[in-house]
Amino acid sequence: MKRTICVFLAALVCMALSAGDKLRLSTVVIDPGHGGQDAGAVSRDKKSYEKTFVLDISRTLADKIRASYPDVKVILTRSDDRYITLNDRADIANKAEANLFISVHINSIGKTGPNGFSVHVLGQSSNKNRDLYANNMEIVRRENSVILLEDDYSTTYGGFDPNDPESYIFMNLMQNANLEQSIRFAQLAQKHLKGGPIKTDRGVSQDPFLVLWRTAMPAVLLELGFISNDADLAALRQKANRDKLAERVFQAFKEYKEIYDGSVDAPAPDGARPAVAPAPAPAQAVQSAADGKDVYAVQIFAVRKKMDPKSREFLGFTPRVIQSGTLCKYYIGVSDSEAGARKHLAAIRKKYPDAFLVKISGDSAIRIQ
Repeated sequence: MKRTICVFLAALVCMALSAGDKLRLSTVVIDPGHGGQDAGAVSRDKKSYEKTFVLDISRTLADKIRASYPDVKVILTRSDDRYITLNDRADIANKAEANLFISVHINSIGKTGPNGFSVHVLGQSSNKNRDLYANNMEIVRRENSVILLEDDYSTTYGGFDPNDPESYIFMNLMQNANLEQSIRFAQLAQKHLKGGPIKTDRGVSQDPFLVLWRTAMPAVLLELGFISNDADLAALRQKANRDKLAERVFQAFKEYKEIYDGSVDAPAPDGARPAVAPAPAPAQAVQSAADGKDVYAVQIFAVRKKMDPKSREFLGFTPRVIQSGTLCKYYIGVSDSEAGARKHLAAIRKKYPDAFLVKISGDSAIRIQ
């Protein structure tokens, strides 16, 4: 399974690098979850379906973006009640070289008490006291289990089993340059969803959703309420409330696009690091060159926690660490010259498919195309 996954991720990197050449947020893919024979979550009275709610919200969101940004290409993974595989949803976004992927869902659980909205990005749990595989795993398994509807899912998804915690191990490698941007949009979505028709804010978390793992751009998964909760269900059944949810996600998109596009046009005020940029921005160094000279290296990870340099996830390499906000970035293949670091790149990408070159200057790390 490891070899299959790594080959697949290497292909995604090519798409991601191509998409990174764009200077504006020019394409967004909106993904209404489920569809067709896959109803998603179903209300207790069997009268309401997740697939219906999310399609309506997604269509409205798409219309709002098109109306306000005629220059932005807006793609829906499905515009009607049809079944689309998780693989195909990601492929639509990857082939379009999208700058942002928004997957829209409604939550459900066996109990009627839990309610509220949540926002998810790919990765490890942001709470160091909770294991990745335990955090939100009921939700994760439910969303990922739709692959079981496919005839040959074990081949298509490289042996991935949504019910086997060990299948999530290789998602640890997907802590890449897109994580910062994904978190940024997630935070904006959380901010704008607060005070809306779905009252409870369940926060932003990092979880191993398959559809996010397969995409090669900043991506978020929204859970806009619990269909298993009476109050949330009553709100979701009203068209006006679904429109309000779409409007709030649109406001998050609007703010994100302004930051994304603005980060290309000019440096952040007072020399601060932009909140979102097409490439990693200057960062505070935790470990820098002893002689103060510029060096070149290959970035392999960007994660929230500091990791043991001898961790098996580094596959024998000794990393250099740079702190960037709440993220720790890890670099290997350090060299005094760009050519020297570039010599390491091909070999490193065989193990870290999302790796890319950077120049480390003092307390800054800047991506090299």
